[in-house]
Amino acid sequence: MISPINLMHKTIAFMQRWPGLMAVLAFAGGVASYILVERKESLAQLIAVFLLLSWLWLLLDNWLRERIEQRFGIVLSPILVRFALQTVHQESLFFALPFFLAVTSWHHGQAAFTILIIFCALVSVVDPLYYKKLAPHRTLFVVFHAFALFVVLLIVLPVLMQLTTSQSMAAALGIAVLLSLPSLGAIMPGGRWWRVPFLLCLLTILSAGLWQLRSWVPPAAMRLNAITLSHEMDYEQRKPGDSISQVNSYDLQQQGLYSFTAVTVPRGLNEQIFHVWLHNGKEVDRIKLNITGVSSSGYRAWSHKLNFPANAEGKWQVEVVTESEQLIGLARFTVTVAAPAPQLQADF
Repeated sequence: MISPINLMHKTIAFMQRWPGLMAVLAFAGGVASYILVERKESLAQLIAVFLLLSWLWLLLDNWLRERIEQRFGIVLSPILVRFALQTVHQESLFFALPFFLAVTSWHHGQAAFTILIIFCALVSVVDPLYYKKLAPHRTLFVVFHAFALFVVLLIVLPVLMQLTTSQSMAAALGIAVLLSLPSLGAIMPGGRWWRVPFLLCLLTILSAGLWQLRSWVPPAAMRLNAITLSHEMDYEQRKPGDSISQVNSYDLQQQGLYSFTAVTVPRGLNEQIFHVWLHNGKEVDRIKLNITGVSSSGYRAWSHKLNFPANAEGKWQVEVVTESEQLIGLARFTVTVAAPAPQLQADF
């Protein structure tokens, strides 16, 4: 009979021969969970629970290894621990990737965040990069570790705890930074009175900097199904009229514009979003809307703007953002000069 330790070592050897297998499985799990989240299937929640448990095991690694050795006399090799750490990173990054690919606005700074996830996911798969370039550099490895945790928390918190996108963003940032504190402590020299205050200041500055860049983080739990700008709205059918991309200033002043959006969020989740109207890059209005999680068709909501400036000509856009300024999507339109009214000529 094969002992558990031998079985684990054989499993590690197999995975090392096929390093991309775990990444493929994690990515497939992310795609499946992304689809199932919209239908509130329990499998999506189970996947999220599994990821959180794997991170909990990782954080309690030293304590668990000591308890296992004391109780069962089994010594877990550093190779096993190192492999487990790499596996958790792969699971987290590849699991989260489908969520971010589906909601990223590629013409926005969000593209940089999603590309960073792709890069980190590839690093976690390529052993020469992970073990020879990343792992030996303690500071860089801690940042990589915290980033992977931050990314996966952005996915699982809305699903498991029904936190809004803004709440999930703040909680994920706080948890990732706080759980990195023990690892950061190993970087600092010991026995100095200023060590703890310095670390606290460092974490505060890091958190503040990341929060300022929060608009670059795609709202992974939300998806914009549709956005339409129109002069008309069918209130009974909850459908907009014909979409427009250009309007003259006279029609704009007389009729105004409806901004219609259909946003998908997990069932049971209540969100607050904003329609932000910008004229030539400057914000001129912000309209608050409340949405709730429904089926894949999305929660349909709209705002009707009638108050436009007298000199409304130029480039306009309507951004759909969360409370934490994370961009969900946008639409653009152009306002042209109104055609002069025809003059009547009298006959004498």
